[in-house]
Amino acid sequence: MIDLENQVAIITGGSRGIGAAAALLLAKAGANVIITYASNEKAAKEVQEEVAAMGRKCIAIRANVARQKSAKRVVEKAMQKFGQIDILINNAGIWTHGEMGKMSEEVWKETMEINLDGVFHMINAVVPYMKKRRYGKIINMSSTAGQRGEAFHSHYAASKGAIISLTKSLSSELGNYNINVNSVAPGWVATDMSAEALKNPRLMDEVLKGIPLGRIPTPDDIAGPILFLASDLARHVTGEILNVNGGSVLVG
Repeated sequence: MIDLENQVAIITGGSRGIGAAAALLLAKAGANVIITYASNEKAAKEVQEEVAAMGRKCIAIRANVARQKSAKRVVEKAMQKFGQIDILINNAGIWTHGEMGKMSEEVWKETMEINLDGVFHMINAVVPYMKKRRYGKIINMSSTAGQRGEAFHSHYAASKGAIISLTKSLSSELGNYNINVNSVAPGWVATDMSAEALKNPRLMDEVLKGIPLGRIPTPDDIAGPILFLASDLARHVTGEILNVNGGSVLVG
């Protein structure tokens, strides 16, 4: 039912975890994809090979989208290769520890630059092309932390809360151009980013107790909702925060 044939999607942070799962699922639905990665070229090439095996095209670009020039380069390469950008998935992000009163300015700035500035730079670069075609789907990855806060990760929560507000603002600003702007807000996910924390048996037990569905989702569990928002099944959905957390945080 979901058909992305002849569509082009950019996925930042697309070499691993949720980004890789989204890239593969969108390719399976028919899209050609551009993925960005920070350093893991091997993982990026593996995604490329899997997409190619489906008969789709995948470009992997090493880029720091927290820098305006780098983000613009990604968008320009996508336009040069495909001539259009239909879908933008802002997935690149980091999650680090930060105790208020002890957190360094560098830790704060790094999180804001990658998690928030990177989203701004990518959207700012893509929107002119989407406006010209009067079509686009922008999906920003937020988090339950951006809705309820998260102790010792306030910088991360602040960046994700800002993404939620950005999503809602842009849905109104860009709606007249037939551009849908939504967000997917996961809770805990079994990715490299959370792997170290979830090695702690006590923490794992606490996490599972707080999830009514009783499981830690895989990246594929998050990729499905992303695909839905990227498709025309969601053509009348904009400004929404789609929670994918197993019922652990019941807010919108």
